[in-house]
Amino acid sequence: MKIFMTGASGYIGGTVAESLIKAGHAVTGLARAENSAAKLRAHGIEPVRGELSAHSAVRNAARAADAVINCADAADPFVVAAIVEGLAGSGKAFLHTSGSSVVGDKAAGKSSPKIHHEDTPLEPLAEKIQRVAVDRTVLGSAAQGVRSVVLCPCLIYGQGRGANSDSIQIPSLIRQAVKSGIPRYIGEGQNIWSTVHIDDVASAYLLALDAARAGSFFYIENGDASLRSIVESIARLLGGKRAAESWSIDEAIAEWGPQAAWFSLGGNSRISAEKARKMLGWKPSGAELFHEIERGWYRRQLDAGAYAARKG
Repeated sequence: MKIFMTGASGYIGGTVAESLIKAGHAVTGLARAENSAAKLRAHGIEPVRGELSAHSAVRNAARAADAVINCADAADPFVVAAIVEGLAGSGKAFLHTSGSSVVGDKAAGKSSPKIHHEDTPLEPLAEKIQRVAVDRTVLGSAAQGVRSVVLCPCLIYGQGRGANSDSIQIPSLIRQAVKSGIPRYIGEGQNIWSTVHIDDVASAYLLALDAARAGSFFYIENGDASLRSIVESIARLLGGKRAAESWSIDEAIAEWGPQAAWFSLGGNSRISAEKARKMLGWKPSGAELFHEIERGWYRRQLDAGAYAARKG
């Protein structure tokens, strides 16, 4: 198949693109500038010049493809509208990337026992309403003859296999620990996120491309961990000289900003991927999170100086 992607140079998109190419598909990717286009070519992706906001360019690229995968801004309704316009009535697949922060809370380090399934009533906080609305627009495009699928992964870790090899949450925690010398969690650190290896995320996309029904929504996870246990693993990565310590939500906001502090690192986001396992035959097999932190990808990145304090 010829597959058009947005976000093909990103962490998720690049790994999905690499997996698609390895499976025999041809991938085209949206590129805003020549340097972005060069990165795509280096990974076997044919660039399509244009910006996410360029309606006609996105629509026409979608129309020319056999399937579309959106791995760019999950809350952008305009790129979704352009893709749906290009695919309407075709029966072609449209895979859209969401994220499990849509079910997140602002617990500031406190735990929650709630685990979300696809049929769990969704009552997003104000900060996530637009992302949920975009997800629902994608799913609703099934009525316009689009085989629409929303994939909703959680905290993703491991080595990306495209132009961007690193994730967001774990490196943010490591960089703060390297910079300050003290690994930090927020409040009690008992807030829990579901987790999944990037390779397992990519395999879910390929399965959904082949078999998911129109209007399908899938959570993608393979276990979970408290943020305190993750930060304690980072402390071991750094040699265990300083134990993990708590800091306040205000201190965390000053370091990471409000979205990351409240949702990505201070809240709970627990989901179940039983539907993906049963309906897609998804069988995650990626390396375990703490192994990747202490002996795998993040250890190699640390040893290479990737998380050293940035100048300027």
